[in-house]
Amino acid sequence: MSDGAVLHLKGRVLVGPEDVRDELWVVGGRVTYDRPVAAREVTTVQGWVLPGLVDAHCHVGLDADGPVDDPTSEKQALTERDAGALLLRDAGSPSDTRWIDDREDLPRIIRAGRHIARTRRYIRNYAHEIEPADLVAYVAQEARRGDGWVKLVGDWIDRSTGDLEACWPRGAVAAAIAEAHRLGARVTAHCFAEDTLAPLVEAGIDCIEHATGLTEETIPLFAERGVAIVPTLVNIATFPQLASGGEAKFPRWADHMRRLHERRYDTVRAAYDAGVPVFAGTDAGGSLAHGLVAQEVAELRKAGLPAVAALSATTWGARDWLGRPGLTEGAPADLVVYEADPRQDVRVLAAPRRVVLRGRVIG
Repeated sequence: MSDGAVLHLKGRVLVGPEDVRDELWVVGGRVTYDRPVAAREVTTVQGWVLPGLVDAHCHVGLDADGPVDDPTSEKQALTERDAGALLLRDAGSPSDTRWIDDREDLPRIIRAGRHIARTRRYIRNYAHEIEPADLVAYVAQEARRGDGWVKLVGDWIDRSTGDLEACWPRGAVAAAIAEAHRLGARVTAHCFAEDTLAPLVEAGIDCIEHATGLTEETIPLFAERGVAIVPTLVNIATFPQLASGGEAKFPRWADHMRRLHERRYDTVRAAYDAGVPVFAGTDAGGSLAHGLVAQEVAELRKAGLPAVAALSATTWGARDWLGRPGLTEGAPADLVVYEADPRQDVRVLAAPRRVVLRGRVIG
C-alpha cells in the first residue's frame, strides 16, 4: 500500500466484546469509522477484526542463556508479530531493544527494564543480582529505564531449604514499590510460591506473574486490592519436566512444583471468579519459543474462563490495562483479521488471516 492508500476492513469489527461494527477504514495509519472521501486507492480486507493481540509477559532480547544479539531479538519480535501479537509487555530483559521502536514493521514493546533478583537466586545472566539494601536504588534505576514497569523476582529456590522461598524482606520490598510508584512506574513480580504473595500485595504491588501459589486466603486480597495476574499457563505446563530435572537435588522443591502444576487451572479459575484481573502472557524468550499467544488464550479457556473473558485478556482488557488503545477512532491501526468469530472458538487466534501494523498489511 502507498502512503495515500486507504485500507477498508469489512465484515465484523470487534471494537469491544459487545461493540461490533460492520466496517472501518485505515487512513494515514489510523482507524476511522467515517468513510473517506475521494480516496485514490482502496484495498478491502474481509473477516473478523480484533485489535492487535497482547502478549503481556514475554522477553525480547533474551534466551535460555541470557542476552541475545539484535538479529535474534528481531527474529523474536517478528515471530510475535506474525502470530498477531502487536503489543508486547517485556517482563524483563538484559538487552537494549530500544532500536525496535524505530522499526515500523515490528510490534510495540512496553518494557520493565531488567529483572531484579536476590544474589544467586535466579537464572544466571538474566537479572541484576543484589541484596535488599540495594533494592530501592535498583528499582529506581529500572523504573527510569523501562516504560512504566519494574520487574522483581519475588521467590526462587533457596538452596538452604531446598524449596521455594521469598527473596525480599517485607520492609525492603515495600520501600522499593513506594519508590517505583513515586517515579510513575508499576511493579510486578515473578512468584510461584504461596507465602510470597500476601506481603507483596500488602506492600502495594500492581501485578503478579505466574501466581501459581494463589490460595483461598490470598485470592480475596488480590481482588480487594485490584492486583492483576498473568498466569503464563503455557510456561506452567513445563513444571513437571522441571521437577523431574531437579528432583535428585531438591526433592521438596520438585514435589512443590508438581502440586502447583496440578492445581493450575483451578487456581486461575478461582482468581477469575473472585474478580481478580487476568491477562494473557506466554513467558516466551527464556526457554519457550515466541509466538505462543494463541496457545495461552486457549489455556485460559481450559482453566474455565469464558471465551469473551479469555479474548479480553489478550485484546480489549489487556490494552486498557496497559494504557494502549484498541480499535477506537483515531487510534493507530494495529489489528488482526480472522476467518471466523473468535468469540465462538478462541482457537481461531492461531491462524491470522491478515496482520495490519501501523496501518500496513504486513502478513
